Amino acid sequence: MSKISQSFKNHKNFIAFVTANDPDMETTVSNVVALAEGGADVVEIGIPFSDPVADGPVIQAADLRALRDPDLPIESIFAAVKEIRRQTAVPLVFLVYLNVVLQYGYERFTADCEKFGVDGLIIPDLPYEERGELAPFTDKHGLDLIPLITVTSGERIPMIAKKATGFIYLVSSLGVTGTRESFASNLAEVVGQIKAVTDVPVAIGFGVHTADQAQAMADLADGVIIGSACVQIVADNGQNAPAKLQEYAEEIRAAVDGVTVEEA
Repeated sequence: MSKISQSFKNHKNFIAFVTANDPDMETTVSNVVALAEGGADVVEIGIPFSDPVADGPVIQAADLRALRDPDLPIESIFAAVKEIRRQTAVPLVFLVYLNVVLQYGYERFTADCEKFGVDGLIIPDLPYEERGELAPFTDKHGLDLIPLITVTSGERIPMIAKKATGFIYLVSSLGVTGTRESFASNLAEVVGQIKAVTDVPVAIGFGVHTADQAQAMADLADGVIIGSACVQIVADNGQNAPAKLQEYAEEIRAAVDGVTVEEA
């Protein structure tokens, strides 16, 4: 069982997200550690990309801030992970677009993930039909390849879910990332469809930002993912973000812990 899978054992997960190098790499390290100390079970680190097709304005703005230097080396992000690993064992996931991995090289990228302590990958623009190109490398280096399933995936759900490792990222609604006040009405149905074919945990993301929403999503699934709200805290507070992120994580942690875990 991977570190990510283990984090879901008898426990509803809170998965948080920050963008690497926003506002700088040193603060990124502190942000991840603060989220872990506040109660995040897994932290996603977004690798900045110039055309993040799945992301809304908050994360797009973070990518632009992070890419002030357009030649930001991936090696510097791995160095940040190395420093994070000195301070916390929280499972780490890279959210990365396929072109970044392709340019760095599948073998080199996945080998460096294993070397520095990244536990999984989420690649929003990796179609299921192309995952076989990358999966041998993630398997070789012990990385979970975490798929996204949407509320409109329909007949594709069993196919995608059966190949999932770590957890399944269930997209709560149509469109791009960003805080929302309402979500798709068929989330419970989709969770049921996934659970019918796999024991891999399901976490719901896209738009969740309040404690009440986090509790509601955790009640439907195995965990909740919060991205834009965390990134907005960084945008508002800059290098002072870690303390605010820890405070926010503690609030979400308490809400998620309020959900009863059914006995297996």
